This record gives sequence, structure tokens and C-alpha cells, in this order.
Amino acid sequence: MIIIAEMNRLFNTISVILALAALLVSCPSCAPDKGYVVLTGYAQGGTYSVKLNLKGVTASHKEIQTGVDSILTLIDTTLSGYNKGSQLSRFNAGVPVRPNAVFKEIFSLSREFYHETGGALDVAAAPLFDIWGFGFTSDKLPSARIVDSVRAVCGMDKIGEDMVPSRPDIRLKLNFNAIAQGYTSDKIAGYLHSFGVKDMLVDIGEIYCEGLNPKGLPWSIGIDRPFDGNMTPGADLDGIWRGDGRGRGVVTSGNYRKYYEKDGRKYSHTIDPRTGYPVDHNLLSATIVAADATTADAYATYCMVIGLEAAREFINSKEDVEGYLIYDDGGNMTEWASSGFKLAGK
Repeated sequence: MIIIAEMNRLFNTISVILALAALLVSCPSCAPDKGYVVLTGYAQGGTYSVKLNLKGVTASHKEIQTGVDSILTLIDTTLSGYNKGSQLSRFNAGVPVRPNAVFKEIFSLSREFYHETGGALDVAAAPLFDIWGFGFTSDKLPSARIVDSVRAVCGMDKIGEDMVPSRPDIRLKLNFNAIAQGYTSDKIAGYLHSFGVKDMLVDIGEIYCEGLNPKGLPWSIGIDRPFDGNMTPGADLDGIWRGDGRGRGVVTSGNYRKYYEKDGRKYSHTIDPRTGYPVDHNLLSATIVAADATTADAYATYCMVIGLEAAREFINSKEDVEGYLIYDDGGNMTEWASSGFKLAGK
């Protein structure tokens, strides 16, 4: 499922900010740069990195960075649950909002993933993440009664395509964390495509890559070893995925960075919306390669919800999806890769 939209669509629906960026790019006095450049900055609670080849591109890297930062600002003011003035925060607080094109699109995509996964991916399960301490509050270890009562008022099955709850007595809350970073990477990639960029690696927490790296080879991406406490991406790798030049989203989801322990038990941030509880299985991380980063992001999360065996079956059932699963096999870290998942050196 390709969801990378041309940025003209985004320009038409929003924004004075992006219109300004477009005007800057069209400036006849601007001298284009050549070769590879790296754009960096802050986004979505961390840093971002965009590597791109400006060969044949009329815009300079500074002008493109202006547009990239504008898109990230738009995403933040629309989808961030930590930005109290965002459309999402106001929606969750019960304040009437007029959703912009970004909100509408990611909501529609989320509905598709909800139905495809049988409810295992549910952006309308935000209160469940809150009560377990992994959402926008810091509650922990709820009672079974609380879990059941919260689960009863959650779910995409209780909200229509118009974003209006089907029951007047409930106020649904949304959390797009399962796909927001992948979605953002795709939006940046679409923006770069609009300038004719062919070689890129977009890392906004999740990755989209296409074309060749500065060495003239397809991009390669490291896969972290999923042991508890491995908090530094790239510091300890389990393997390296090797691309083939095609545009691909590459996303890893795992339970080794976001968790807490209570009374000798580990509680992971992966919540199964169908049960209301954190998952408890031997799958440590799931890396998914798909045609776009939004899909890869969603499917990586889905695999972490359903566990090892179901994840294997799911990946093998998808024609244009590859996966790499790392799991605990009797105390030993073991890997499984789908037939089309290319590991460097293998």
C-alpha cells in the first residue's frame, strides 16, 4: 500500500508556511548545491536526519530544510499528544476541531489498519496506554476492573469515518504513535520527490530510503540487538539490512526500550487493545520492510502485538513485505528472516 502523497496535495490543503517554502525554492537568485547533504534538527521528541543527493535538484539544501522543518511543524501541531495546542490534544480534550488534511488522512489510514488487523492496531485505544503508563499520563498497574471499564469505552469500532463517536455517552481519545513517525517520514519523502530527489534516507525515528548512498551503493540500515537497556540506536547491532535501490520503509518495533518492572515482572509498552493488557510473549523485536514507512511502522507494531508465530505467518502472507524477527529461544537470542529480507554479507 503506497501512501506517499505528492506534496502539492499538502500545499493545497494547508499552509501558508509551506507556500512560503515553495516561494523560496522558486527564487531565481538561489544557487543550487551539488552532491549529498545532510539535514538535521529536532522533531517528535528527538532528532531527525535527512540525507539526500542534490544532483539535478534546483533547490538548495537550506531551502529544502526550510520546507522539511515546516512539514514537521505541521505534523507537530496536528498529531502530537504532548503539544497541548495540537489538533489531536484538543480533540482528546473534547474541544471541537476542524481536522486538517493530515489529521483526516492519518485517521483514515488508521481505520484501514484497524480492520486489516482485526483490532490489534487501534488508535482509539489511547486510554489503555494511559492507564498502563505508556500514553500521555503516568498511571501504572491498573486493576482488572479498571482495565475492563476503560476497554469498554475504547475502540475504532465506536467512532465513525466522520470522527464522531457512535455513542453519545463516551468521549474517545486517539493516539497515533503506532504510525505517526512512519507517516512523517513518508511525507518528507514525498516532499523531496517533488523536487526530483532520487537518492534519500529519511530518518524521523522511523526510516524511508530510496536510491543510492554517497558511496554509490543501496542504503544499508542497522538492526539493533533488542536487549533491555540498549538505549542507543546503532551502538550494538544484530544485523544490517541491505536495500536494492527501491523506495522502502524500514521500521523496527520492540519492547526493550519502553518498559518498566514492578514486583519482578516486566511490563512492555506494547498493549494488545483486544485484551487491554501488555503483551507477554518471546518476540523481542520486529523489523519490517515495506513499500512505505507508514505501512512498515504499522506492521512492525502489529507483529509485536501478535507474537512470533503469528508474525511469521503474517509476513509470509504479504507479497511486498519482508521481515526480520528476533526472539527469545530458551534464554538465547535467535533470529528469523523472511526469504526476501537481505542481510549485508549474506
